[in-house]
Parts: sequence; C-alpha cells; structure tokens
Amino acid sequence: MRKVFSIFFLSQVMLLIGIISVPMPVTGQRFGGGNQVEPGGIGELDALTYRYIGPVGNRVSAVSGVPGNANVYYIGAASGGIFRSRDGGTNWEPIFDDQPVAAIGSLAVDPVNTNVIWAGTGET
Repeated sequence: MRKVFSIFFLSQVMLLIGIISVPMPVTGQRFGGGNQVEPGGIGELDALTYRYIGPVGNRVSAVSGVPGNANVYYIGAASGGIFRSRDGGTNWEPIFDDQPVAAIGSLAVDPVNTNVIWAGTGET
C-alpha cells in the first residue's frame, strides 16, 4: 500500500511540475539573447542554385547499385527510362532512351557482369 501511495504522489508532483513549467519562456527567449542569423545570411549557401537533373514530373520506381562500387547507381523511372550515375549520385545520364518501353518497375545488376542491367518493365 505504501509503494502505491508513493507512486501516486510522485506522479501528481510530476504532473504539477509539467503544468507549471509549460507557459514559462526559456531564459534566452525572454531576454532576446544569443546570436541570431538573419534570413539569407548564410554565406556559403547563397551561391547555390537549382538545376535540372532528371525528367520532369517523374518518380523513381527502382534503384540498384553495383556491389563493391559505391559510386555507380542505376534508377528506373515510372514514366520511362533508366539513368546511371558514376559519381555517387551527383550527376545522372540516361542510358535507356532508345527503347520503346514506358514504365520501369524493377532493376537488378548482373552479379557476374556488372555492365549488364536487368530491367523489369511495367508497374503493379
């Protein structure tokens, strides 16, 4: 009985502390202290720009990589095409544009010859 009472008392104290401390501002917020960064004031990020790297309105439906080579990746696009990256995903090149296939549903790299890519067409 004594243990149940002490657990109940402890839970009530914790609840009271939680209720009291919620509306209190943090000291730094109250006094406006700390270093504040103005929007757009991050120097090295100001030079970044957006660039086109893939098909518009498309989504990736399959991904595969070459075992033992962390730089080579292949992606299959839902609206068609297979793209390869040889630099860890920084740049992508289309490698399947001349094929009359629309959706790519799966990709696999041949374990014996990593220059052979198996592509499953269609989506389920």
